[in-house]
Amino acid sequence: MASVLVPVAYIIIVFGSLFVFSYYYRRQAASRIPEPYFTSHPERNTYVTLLQKTDPPTPEVILKSALVRRAIADVLRVMRIREDKPALQNLVQKGSVGDDLLNSLLAAEKEMEAEIIEVMNEANSFVEGWGPIIFPTANEMIANEKMRAIFEQTGDRRTELERRYGRKAQNTPNIAPITVTMTPSNSVPRAAPQANEQTTVENAATSDSESQSKSGKKGKKRK
Repeated sequence: MASVLVPVAYIIIVFGSLFVFSYYYRRQAASRIPEPYFTSHPERNTYVTLLQKTDPPTPEVILKSALVRRAIADVLRVMRIREDKPALQNLVQKGSVGDDLLNSLLAAEKEMEAEIIEVMNEANSFVEGWGPIIFPTANEMIANEKMRAIFEQTGDRRTELERRYGRKAQNTPNIAPITVTMTPSNSVPRAAPQANEQTTVENAATSDSESQSKSGKKGKKRK
């Protein structure tokens, strides 16, 4: 009987200690303030500083530009959170990363929700109805900046590839664009009759002049 109670008591003690440890660890982790996922927000700080200037007050154009830059930074942060969240959740499930980093990301996600509402309200304070448009505008500006960066790096990338492979890229010939002008179908048959009519009029005038000269000659002979 004693041989049976010893392993049962051992299992109870082990699992009980693990349960107590996990309970206090989770309670301590929940009470711990997570580190911020993003260290600072310089675009928001710049806008708030410009907004608080009173002597002299900041022009409205500069405030709008600072607000747009703030919206661009918010869009970039939202894109990063959407990219990092699934990977981080997968790492937490595997046990590769602790819960602290995931809690920090979730706190940053809630903070960004409040930040977006604040930016929309600030935009509506300048122009009514600008709030729902400022973030799509910021997204388009980010796409344009990426495209411009790609075009600016094309020459450097081409020089690097030529240096790496020891060959000079062939210049593609510039083909002039072919322009095709479509003429209305009614204008084509009108051109020919105009020429024919002009010829017919000239022939008629010539025949009339010849007939008049002949009739004049006949009159002289009769006299």
